[in-house]
Parts: sequence; structure tokens; C-alpha cells
Amino acid sequence: MKLRQISVLHPLLLLQLLLIAWSSTALAAVSVKDDAQHTITLTRPAQRIISLAPHATELLFAAGAANNIVAVSDYSNFPEAAKNLPSVGNVFALDTERLLALKPDLVVIWGTGNAKVLANKLRSQHITVFESEPRNFEMVASSIERLSLLAGTETVGNTAAVNFRHRLEDLRKTYRQPDNATPITVFYQVWSKPLMTLNDEHMISASIRLCGGVNVFGKLKDLSPTITTEALLASNPNVIVTGGDNNDSLNEWRQFKMLNAIKKNHLYAVPADLLNRAGPRILDGTEALCKQLALAREK
Repeated sequence: MKLRQISVLHPLLLLQLLLIAWSSTALAAVSVKDDAQHTITLTRPAQRIISLAPHATELLFAAGAANNIVAVSDYSNFPEAAKNLPSVGNVFALDTERLLALKPDLVVIWGTGNAKVLANKLRSQHITVFESEPRNFEMVASSIERLSLLAGTETVGNTAAVNFRHRLEDLRKTYRQPDNATPITVFYQVWSKPLMTLNDEHMISASIRLCGGVNVFGKLKDLSPTITTEALLASNPNVIVTGGDNNDSLNEWRQFKMLNAIKKNHLYAVPADLLNRAGPRILDGTEALCKQLALAREK
């Protein structure tokens, strides 16, 4: 009789054990490092995510976490579905009360400047914060993977990261310059008044290098340094580039006829959202930039 009871109960016990094992796996903690090297640990994948930067919104969508996002920041306009999500402002004018009311289990924030102060403020409210600041192409791919792990969407995220790396390699092969090729010197104008540019640590400089260019102010210490007109004239770049739909903001340089960029009419613009955001579309911006530098090289 006892043997018969054991044989009847055994499948039920086995089912219970399987359910316990599945539950433990489903609720297992996930842990990654953000771009500031903070260890981010969640007891289970995030179900309520808020993005406080447009590039972070794009990374989260690429990671497959669209259904997990409950709010975004201003100017999160890609992909199209992001426009339908409520905004909580931005790092400079954040609606903190609304953010807290949404009870996020993960906030992804731009990891530089004033945003760091905000990140610490959110942590003081016991909110888990992921600081995102990709500085190169691999960090973009890795960001997609890490965010997908935090969101429990690894299958989608890993596939997106693989595709990103494959396309990156294709761009490198297409625009790789011979070892003896003369690099094209590039000035990237972020802002005109004050005159601002970027150093080699910025993501845009990674795009310039891939395209066979050299950032004339790449060695400056600050990530986004302010420079003088005299410094720009002394650097005498072959190409001047800015982010935008057209290069009208560069027309003030046309008065300096001695500049190589003016002599050859090498004034270009790349859509700002493609090149200025360190998200998946950085490859679109890089390809557009490479085409422009290739045209300048041919001239």
C-alpha cells in the first residue's frame, strides 16, 4: 500500500519541484555593469522602465524592451512608437513627481554632465539607475545586450547586437583606407556661439575615424571643448561637418577663403539624430558621413 502511494505521489512531487525550479529561474537576479561601471542588479527583469535620454530610448527599443517602457524623455522621437509614450521631461527639467508615481524598477539616464547629479538624486529615492554613455561602437552593441538582460528580452537584444556588429564590419570594409592613404582632417562643429567641437573620446570621433578622417581637435582634454576662431583657422581642416538637415550654419566660414574646406567647398551636414545619438542609428549617421568624406577625398 505504501509503495502504491509513493508511486502515485511521485509525479506530483516531481511537478512541484519543476515549478519551484522554473519559478527560481524566472525570478533569478540579473546583474550588469552600466557605462559608469556601476553594478546594476535586479531581483527580476525590469517591467517598468523609464528612459531619460533619446539615445537610451532607441537602445531600449532595439533591445526588445518596448513593452517594458512606461515613460520617456522629451525628444524621444524614434522609433515611431516612442512618440506615443508619455514624457517625464528631461534631465534639465524633470517632472520628478510624475516619474516617482510611475514606480519604475529601472531608469536609464544619460551618463554625463548634469545627468550624474540627477542619477544620484534618483538613487537616493531608492530607484535603480543605469547610466548610459556609449563612447564607441562596441559600447553601443554591448548596451543593447546589457539592457536586454535587464529587461528579460535577451533573445531580441542579442540578435540586434549581432546585426549591429555585422553591419559595422561591412562599413569598415567598405570605407577602409590604404595604409599609405593621407587622412582627411575634419572639424566637427557642435555649436557656433560659443564655438564648440568634440574630442576623440566622443562617439562622433569614432565615426570620423572609421571613415578615414582625423578630428583636428581630437587631442583636447574636454569631451566638448570650446575653441576660438583662430584655433580653427590654424587647424585648417579639409572638411567641416555639423549635425543638421543642411549646412547653412557653416556659411559663416565662407569668409575665410584660405581654409582648405572653403577652397574645395567641403562643408557638410549629417542628420543630427543619426550622428549625435549614441544608439543603433549611429551606423546610419556614420555611413552618411563616410559618403561625404569619400566625396571630399575624390575632389
